[in-house]
Amino acid sequence: MTRMTAICHCGAVKIEAEFPGGLSTAARCDCSFCIRRGAAAVTAVTDSLRILQGADNLSLYTWGTHTAKHYFCKTCGIYVYHQRRSDPAECGVNLGCIEGGNPRTHGPIPWNDGVNHPSDRPD
Repeated sequence: MTRMTAICHCGAVKIEAEFPGGLSTAARCDCSFCIRRGAAAVTAVTDSLRILQGADNLSLYTWGTHTAKHYFCKTCGIYVYHQRRSDPAECGVNLGCIEGGNPRTHGPIPWNDGVNHPSDRPD
C-alpha cells in the first residue's frame, strides 16, 4: 500500500492517503459533474485519508443521491478529492495534486462510464 500526499494549487489544503494501486488506478469519469471538472482521479482508501492542513478551507459539493462528496479548496478552487458514489470506502484523489502525478506524462488514462452509473438504473 502506497501512502502519498496531495496538495491544492495554492497550498492551503494538504491531504494524505493510502493508494492500493499507486498511480496506476488513475481514471476519468464522464458523469455530468466529472466531465465538466476534467480531472483524473487516483483510487485511495477512504478510511486512510487524513487532512494534514486546511480542513477549514475545504468546500463540499454534493447533489443527487448525496453519496458522492466532492471537496475543493476555497482559495484556489482546485478539486482535491471526492468520496465515491460507486464505493464510499474509496476516494478519488486528483492526480494533478499528487507529487509526480502529471496526467500528461502519466500515459493513457481510461474513462469510467459515469453516465450509465449502476446507482441510476432501475431494478
